[in-house]
Amino acid sequence: MKRVLPLVLAVAFSAPAFAQTVDSQGAKKLTDDLAHYFGRQGFDIGLVKITADGDAYKLAVDFKPLVALLSKQDSFKFDVTPYDMRVKPRQDGQWDVSADTSLTGSFDFKGPQGPQHIDFSVSNNKFTGVYDPALVAFVSATGSMDAMTMKTREPKQEADVSAGAGTATLNSTKSANGGIDFTVAEKILNFAEVLKINDPERGLNFPVTLNAPEFSVHANGKGVRTKPLMDLLAFAVANEDEAKLKVNQAELKSRLLAALPVWERIDGTYAFKDFAIESPVGKWGAKQLDLASGMDGVSQNGKINYGIKASGLTIPRQLLPAWTGPLVPTDIDLNFGGANIDLDTMAKKAIEAFDLNKNPPLPGEFGKALVADFKAKKPKVILGHSTVKNGDVEVAMEGEMTFPGGEKPDATVTVAVAGYDRIVDALKEGAKSDEQMAQAFPFALAVKGFGKTLPDGRLEWVINTKADGSVAVNGAMLKGPDEVQDDSAGQDDNSGDDGANGTDNSTGGEDSDGGDNGGAGPKLQP
Repeated sequence: MKRVLPLVLAVAFSAPAFAQTVDSQGAKKLTDDLAHYFGRQGFDIGLVKITADGDAYKLAVDFKPLVALLSKQDSFKFDVTPYDMRVKPRQDGQWDVSADTSLTGSFDFKGPQGPQHIDFSVSNNKFTGVYDPALVAFVSATGSMDAMTMKTREPKQEADVSAGAGTATLNSTKSANGGIDFTVAEKILNFAEVLKINDPERGLNFPVTLNAPEFSVHANGKGVRTKPLMDLLAFAVANEDEAKLKVNQAELKSRLLAALPVWERIDGTYAFKDFAIESPVGKWGAKQLDLASGMDGVSQNGKINYGIKASGLTIPRQLLPAWTGPLVPTDIDLNFGGANIDLDTMAKKAIEAFDLNKNPPLPGEFGKALVADFKAKKPKVILGHSTVKNGDVEVAMEGEMTFPGGEKPDATVTVAVAGYDRIVDALKEGAKSDEQMAQAFPFALAVKGFGKTLPDGRLEWVINTKADGSVAVNGAMLKGPDEVQDDSAGQDDNSGDDGANGTDNSTGGEDSDGGDNGGAGPKLQP
């Protein structure tokens, strides 16, 4: 609910500010502006009511009418406390916005495993901000809460989630190329989750506890097309009827194109301090755990990135033999993603081609053509510079993979290892008691022989694999190309045999060798 609030407010005030006088006529206009994006039903049933309240407008949100409307459904029921927002027009055309969304509520619904129940509460949850209708965004906003709890109950598991005090900030500016640029920062203290699993059919009955004294979110975006996206939402509300939508599909296409590229770039990171997972088999943890992701908008040369970074890793030592100590990572930094991703061509061709008056709206072969166009841009799978460490042992990797011929890839991966002798020593120790390690130990020695020693003492392997099946390490060919399969070989054999038989029948003797050569000839020549 807390994360939805900024979007609700953005929709509420997306129309340009009107006269600064706060009165009933202004409340009616604000109601009409909001209904333009959400429809009138919410106002008609009393879910949202806007009134003049001194020098500001009060937006009262009461879920009781919606609860009553859904009460006849057995599959979904809920109850949420009402809340208010205050919005005050400013002389500069922007709006001051404040809200207290200290909510409590519950949900009941039928899930795949049976009935589910959720209770939640957020205490002293406050929000203030300045909204700019010209940007269709908050230029600044802050939020805070004292605590949050959520309990879920399902037939085979229960979960209790809690968090302490939290703060959040948001800032937006006009983007140079259209839309807005934004930054978001959020911090929550004392995050905890207790999960109890009880699944007799699978023989599972145990608790799992997750803890993080501090959890934070950092995100930033460039060129988010807020205005075209809001216009598209308004169009959807005005064309809910299928027949009307078909008549106005030209406008739909125009609005879809106007919303591209949706955004230029969005990046975000979830960070956990002293993250820990406790289970019956022991405790996993990390002093710092960061999960990052980023994605370009719809473009002809887009990129997508993911990252997992952890320091101070710990795992239950009883799960591993003692000799594995030097091999168990204490720090990891993994980065991967994709490049040369052409979503722009796909999106524009799909928008141009679809016809809501046909069934299906897109031709049957259209999907195959899009895939062919996508592959033609030679998208890449990227392994960014990544490291796995334990003390003075470090394995570093980076590379990329393409699919030049379709299914089979070309790949180049560079692996550099510091402390390789320690790895070999650990495997040697493991070979004394582990048969699999005894088999792996000679391989580890052989691999060292292929490595190139760098000036800093690390060993490096540059591995190249080709779509033809060949494999080279540091320029030395380990495996040649796969044998080319000639699909016509069987037919050539048969025609050759027929020719040989024909020769045998006509000459009756040693010309049969010539028949064999004639049979072989087509195999050796194109």
